[in-house]
Amino acid sequence: PMNAIVGMTAIAASNFENTALVRDCLRKITLSSRHLLGLINDVLDMSKIESGKLSLNIDIVSLRDLMEGLVGIVQPQVRAKKLRFNIRIRDILAERVYSDNVRLNQVLLNLLSNALKFTPLGGSVAVSLYQERSPLGDGYVRTHFHVKDTGIGMTEEFQKRIYDSFTRESNARVHRIEGTGLGMAITKYIVDEMKGTIELRSKLDRGTEFHITLDMERVDAQEEDMVLPDWNILVVDDDEELCRTAVSSLTELGIQAEWAQEGHSAVQMSVRRHKQNRDYHIVLLDWEMPGMNGLETARELRRHLGDDVPILLISAYDWTEIEEEARLAGITGFISKPLFKSTLFQGLKRFAEAKPEPGELQQDRTVADWKGKRILLTEDNELNWEVASTLLQEYGFDLDWAENGQVCVDMLRESPQGYYDVVLMDIRMPVMNGYEAAKNIRAMNRPDANIPIIAMTADAFSEDIQKCLDSGMDAHVAKPLDMKEVLRVLQKYLR
Repeated sequence: PMNAIVGMTAIAASNFENTALVRDCLRKITLSSRHLLGLINDVLDMSKIESGKLSLNIDIVSLRDLMEGLVGIVQPQVRAKKLRFNIRIRDILAERVYSDNVRLNQVLLNLLSNALKFTPLGGSVAVSLYQERSPLGDGYVRTHFHVKDTGIGMTEEFQKRIYDSFTRESNARVHRIEGTGLGMAITKYIVDEMKGTIELRSKLDRGTEFHITLDMERVDAQEEDMVLPDWNILVVDDDEELCRTAVSSLTELGIQAEWAQEGHSAVQMSVRRHKQNRDYHIVLLDWEMPGMNGLETARELRRHLGDDVPILLISAYDWTEIEEEARLAGITGFISKPLFKSTLFQGLKRFAEAKPEPGELQQDRTVADWKGKRILLTEDNELNWEVASTLLQEYGFDLDWAENGQVCVDMLRESPQGYYDVVLMDIRMPVMNGYEAAKNIRAMNRPDANIPIIAMTADAFSEDIQKCLDSGMDAHVAKPLDMKEVLRVLQKYLR
């Protein structure tokens, strides 16, 4: 990848007048840079494993946040390869557990990235999560993760060596795809450290399935008081398991719910109730369904029911490209899969509180208006500041620059109460590093001393991230900045 970066940079520099060529070079430079960063991180991880220094940092993990984060990360690859992507959950006994969030995310992302890489155009990738009682007792829950694809599969011989370092299938199709041969060795090590198991089933040219089993300690916390209006809801999705799980969760929330597996049935059920003056209060409608898809179904529902019944689109796909079409079809808002009980509760609660007018599109938290939000960006490298500020300003943020931790603390102390909405904090800086700056901010005698502080660092190891959290920071985003991930984290703290 380094050769590609140097070569493409030279080509772009000598062809400024050819916009299309420069754009293509920049795209390839970006891909190669990410691949290079992945190589470096894998090698560093292996060096830690071999020296016995890779340790787990156990903390509270939200399985909902974990799965939603994975869905967001893979969207560009899913879209680029036109893959059928599905994510399923069922029998969730505990949404919050104790684990190492960074390492668990790394394991699942390794498996999912491989599934996406080795599945050809138009194939399918599915992720599923389910739980059952753990043999360790009531304080634990046995959690299962499945990643399944219809990709190129692997030979029986390679399956015996897949967890060895620097091992890749001797296959022309594989050699064309970038990789280190370290990902699965790291994955196996982490799963073993978590006292879990990983199983593999694969057939050449048929696809691959990985199954991870972990006994995870439950978080002993009071559940949020989930109260919703006394609604009747129709769930429409071609996945029967999703329908049953969603209806079960809605029932636990005190809602009466029914389900249909295709658009025509949904229209018939809705029209029947409409004629009896018993309209559903809300229709939850899948986007991608065989036969009549979600938008086509929404148009039919609007034709028969008018604008009175809210229709919320549910999907594991990125819907930003179809927002306008969805609005015109009569979609009222969006809820992201996977449909945890808390996802349904918060999505429906947001809808109930917003009470949008007919025709007004309610947007999920992945789409927001950032105008007027002010960020204090703390970064000692002027080039890094320029890159980050340019990217963030494109989304409407206002930014101020602090060139080290001491300047950041001084600027915050001298600013009016509530002037800044969030601090983005580099870690390794002269004068005062990010850890000390965060501690100083938290020690201030002013109400906004609890301002969200998000670390920006290339230190991707979980112990480094834990050090950020221990110093008083709220979250972490990796350098180089992935704007989709940055916005996802900012959305969590900027209400």
